[in-house]
Amino acid sequence: MDLDAYVGEHSPSWQRLDALSRTRRLSGEEADELIDLYQRVATHLSVIRSATPDAELVGYLSALLARARSRAAGSRSASWSDFGRFFARSFPAALYRMRWWWIGAMVVSVVAAVVMTWWMLEHPRIESSLASPRQIEELVNNDFESYYSEYAAQSFAFRVWTNNFWLAATCIALGVFGLPVIYVLYLNVLNTVVVAAIMIHHGRGELFFGLITPHGLLELTCLFVAGGVGLRLFWSWVSPGDRTRVQALGEEGRAAIGVSLGLVVLLLICGIIEAFVTPSGLPTWARIGIGVTVWVGFWVYVFTAGRWAHNADDTGDVAEFDRGYSVPVA
Repeated sequence: MDLDAYVGEHSPSWQRLDALSRTRRLSGEEADELIDLYQRVATHLSVIRSATPDAELVGYLSALLARARSRAAGSRSASWSDFGRFFARSFPAALYRMRWWWIGAMVVSVVAAVVMTWWMLEHPRIESSLASPRQIEELVNNDFESYYSEYAAQSFAFRVWTNNFWLAATCIALGVFGLPVIYVLYLNVLNTVVVAAIMIHHGRGELFFGLITPHGLLELTCLFVAGGVGLRLFWSWVSPGDRTRVQALGEEGRAAIGVSLGLVVLLLICGIIEAFVTPSGLPTWARIGIGVTVWVGFWVYVFTAGRWAHNADDTGDVAEFDRGYSVPVA
């Protein structure tokens, strides 16, 4: 496709849509024209995105369509509509489409954690090389349990939430480089294994699992999701398939941003459970039951809403909202 000729042919429509989207009051005819132009420019964007990796032009048309959509629907209703669509379709579709990446990261991490924990238990001298007997005693008898009630619940929830999202965001943001994601996942497994092995070795395994399970199931799953999405982002430019590397990286990058926004909500739920449920006076079975219920709910969400959206050709790419409104043009 001759991009210059295509731009020259359709730029008057883009300029007219830009002018209408900036007009404070639209007549009935102008409103109809805006909607018609919106549909046509959405098609232009789809054609250009499939034919050229011109990021500047794609960005310009995407911003133009976003402004026009907001002008046509009204900023408040469009915002709530987009919010609902994101959690009903885009977010679960992205999780489902990339499920083998983050499930793979989960399986490898869990197997590594089990093997490393077994190794530490079989070689107790490793424990003494990591901390002094006094430090181990403090951890086993006081520090691990008091950690969850050391701060006010609201403050602790916010602290946990921001820390966990920072780790997840790091996995996604550095995913394009590949190795940093593996390193973050390794450190997370290592930290968990060291504490678990020490607690189990000193007969406090029941306390360890009773405190970490309620929030840890979903929290660790979110980290595995971030790691899997980061690795998928890395692979998108290593093996882009029938797309150019720029197109593949752009599409997967937009989907990764969408996943990171969804993880904000999931990790907030984890923070609330860790701050209010984990240190609560509820019986251990009740606390674990709450954590398992929330975790199972996540899997049901992915494999029902996510599968349905994926089967409807939603990939989680945040730019796909505009594609649904395209119409054929010459």
